[in-house]
Amino acid sequence: MSLLEKLYSLIIFLAVVVGLSLGQIDLIRAYAESFILPLLVAMLYITFLHIPIEEITTSLRNIKFTSTSLIINFLWTPLLAWLLASTFLWNHPAIFIGFIMLMVTPCTDWYLIFTGMAKGNVALSTAILPLNLVLQVILLPVYLLIFGGTTGVIELPFLIKSVFVVIFIPLILAILTKILLKNKQQFADNLLSKLSALPIIFLSLAIMAMFSSQGKLLIENLDLMWKITLPIFFFFIINFIIGQKVGRFMSFSYKERASLSLTTLARNSPIALAIAMTAFPEQPLIALTLVIGPLLELPILAIITQLLLVTAKSEEN
Repeated sequence: MSLLEKLYSLIIFLAVVVGLSLGQIDLIRAYAESFILPLLVAMLYITFLHIPIEEITTSLRNIKFTSTSLIINFLWTPLLAWLLASTFLWNHPAIFIGFIMLMVTPCTDWYLIFTGMAKGNVALSTAILPLNLVLQVILLPVYLLIFGGTTGVIELPFLIKSVFVVIFIPLILAILTKILLKNKQQFADNLLSKLSALPIIFLSLAIMAMFSSQGKLLIENLDLMWKITLPIFFFFIINFIIGQKVGRFMSFSYKERASLSLTTLARNSPIALAIAMTAFPEQPLIALTLVIGPLLELPILAIITQLLLVTAKSEEN
């Protein structure tokens, strides 16, 4: 785990603080928004370069784990997200949509770090990663229409356009880059190693730009931002219990249960954020909600990792 990865939550928090400060300058506030989308697209392009999309068939070999993970991530989790949003956020459509977007997009990178820390099956988690990416890109618009269609916030043409611009374009470029570098494996590995820190940097700059342009809105709605913390905590508590119970029912080993819990808990806020910025330009509270998520998620995942390690020790005794 690199230093940047360890400091991820702090970096995001600092980006928020710096963005709010810079937003007090009229010139910066006026132009900051134009930098957000290019930074997020660049971040996703580099992120996709690190995802072994060509190995998607590998996940299908372990049918038991893959099917269990997919059912929790793409059937149970969207339903849980809707239930929590309906309970806590029904009177706040923008935050409702932001919460749904955060919770229906499984993580495609960070959970591998926590899986390793929890001594889970990293190879198994890596195998499921590309399948998670493909399914969330396809299903996110479907979830939004099903669970958020009555809010009056969602416009289908803008949603489809945003998915194409911020997901498919960098994804296709990443695939083409991999094809071009196919016979230059050592060069490709060195390149990816050098680029590994850039997604965090680009995401932080995008968040900084967002809060520079929309910081006033956040300050005016601080009470609404607090409302999202409770459903987020409930999401992690409920899904952690579900993951462990299902893992035991399926007779998974500890390593498999740790992998299952973390792949069904960690969320993909950067992808959801990138789509929100283009699909809902008139609803900045949606994007702001998606920035709050990681500030809570990373510390929670760290705590869950320690709980899993305690479970592992108890099973050894």
